[in-house]
Amino acid sequence: MAGKRGKKYRAASEKLEERSYTLTEAIPFLKENKVSRFDETVEVHMSLGVDPKHADQMVRGTVILPHGLGKTKRVLVIASGERLKEAEDAGADFVGGEDMVKKIREENWLDFDAVVATPDMMRFVGQLGKVLGPRGLMPNPKIGTVTLDVAGAVTEIKAGKVEFRVDKGGVIHVPVGKLSFDEGKLNENATALIEAVVKAKPSAAKGTYVNSVTLCSTMSPSLDLNVSELTH
Repeated sequence: MAGKRGKKYRAASEKLEERSYTLTEAIPFLKENKVSRFDETVEVHMSLGVDPKHADQMVRGTVILPHGLGKTKRVLVIASGERLKEAEDAGADFVGGEDMVKKIREENWLDFDAVVATPDMMRFVGQLGKVLGPRGLMPNPKIGTVTLDVAGAVTEIKAGKVEFRVDKGGVIHVPVGKLSFDEGKLNENATALIEAVVKAKPSAAKGTYVNSVTLCSTMSPSLDLNVSELTH
């Protein structure tokens, strides 16, 4: 596989040392060894000592990244009555009720990045499970996207709220900004995410909780981070 990589990727890989890096070392490394011309997304990957097949070991939550993700998410609010105006006033990009559900179902319309719904509308939104679920767009009360406070939910999403959820292999993958961000902002975003995941440790999780943490950009090799420094 390595032989198929581009010259810049291979050159960056050769500079990696056989050790773990601190965030203050890893972020400048990524910026100095940029692989592509576009503004790559910086990602944190955390391997956790949990078995997500057991409900009491599921790790899921949200965190507001202090400096956002470099783009404002397009938010759809599915509500009724006065909540519609509240959502509009809060800056929702698309607002509606059953008409929005119909548009998604019949036109396969998916021109949005997040969905907020009021509890009374979930009987309609529930019909979209097969469409929204696989894309991670299904509203969920556990992450604050099924709520009567639609204005608050929209504001948080626009401010840089991201969701994290452990996959079947016990790994969390979350973007924390763009490579063009300054080092301090990337550091603060990554730290906020890691702290939120550590706080979300299930009581049923035994032994080592965070096995490894890596940092990479869209096209770069991954850097192993110093777990003890990040989770103390």
